[in-house]
Amino acid sequence: MLLEHVGVVMLRLEHLRKSYGTIQALKGISLNLAAGESIALLGPSGCGKTTLLRLVAGLELPDYGDIYLNKQEISRLAPQKRGFGMVFQDYALFPHLKVGKNIAYGLAEQGLSPKAQTLRVAELLEMVGLRGYESRRIEALSGGEQQRIALARALAPKPKVLLFDEPLSNLDYNLREELKREIKQILAQEQVSALYVTHDQHEAFFLADRIAVMQEGLIMQLDTPQKLYSQPKNVSLARFLGHPNIYPNIGKLSSFANVSSPYLLIRQELVGLGDKGFSCNILAQEMRGAQVRLSLFMPQLGISFDWYGYPRELPIIYESVKLSIPQEAVVALEA
Repeated sequence: MLLEHVGVVMLRLEHLRKSYGTIQALKGISLNLAAGESIALLGPSGCGKTTLLRLVAGLELPDYGDIYLNKQEISRLAPQKRGFGMVFQDYALFPHLKVGKNIAYGLAEQGLSPKAQTLRVAELLEMVGLRGYESRRIEALSGGEQQRIALARALAPKPKVLLFDEPLSNLDYNLREELKREIKQILAQEQVSALYVTHDQHEAFFLADRIAVMQEGLIMQLDTPQKLYSQPKNVSLARFLGHPNIYPNIGKLSSFANVSSPYLLIRQELVGLGDKGFSCNILAQEMRGAQVRLSLFMPQLGISFDWYGYPRELPIIYESVKLSIPQEAVVALEA
């Protein structure tokens, strides 16, 4: 069954499977990418996200399943005939060509005139903040500059879909943050569809319209960033997304929660610290800059609870505080 999509479908993946010997890298992936939409493939190493991207790019062939671009089946089409742009982790620039020639490579393949190539190269260098770099040599560029050139080269032929394979993982934190903002702005400006592979949750949540969380060759959940975070489907996903307060739905907690599911998540960011609610004993506290993490025990429900926030006054360990838990903070989880 195809996963839900929005808008006009640009790229459709149906039941893709891929094995390497006895290892099943993909176990039947179906996915629709809408025109102008960005989807992040998020998951740990070995989950199958890069394999899926390579099948879409045409760098490998599926064992089973189909890939459609604008209703045309392309799963056996050569990579250069698919009209995709790709931005790699290691930049993959041509070291013997200067910046301008690197960017114009795909334009020359399209048969554009030298004048048209020059204009497009200048436009893209302006877009990525490197105006006047046409004659620079690749080895003279920093890592961030090389990735900007790689992005410009991928955009140059006006691709139908952009494919990103962990493009920021080799850069330091400040550069990652800067390029992340630039990529988001450029994708919106160019209105190009994009598949973005990453293991970094912050990248995925910032850049993507929807996120497909992958585990062991399967898409576990495909949703908007907001819905994925607020309503993860199961315990594994909730833990992967960093939710700390996950419990078996039994005993006093079950009576309070009043939902039917084997596990519960209580979203701590919706829980209020104040003078109303459940009394809690403070077991430990940890300063995280201006933020405070409190480790609490709630006798009335018989659970421990981690709370993060910015209290007006720092509570004292072993004293008590009160937590108000609204019903919308309780999320039903599958096992």
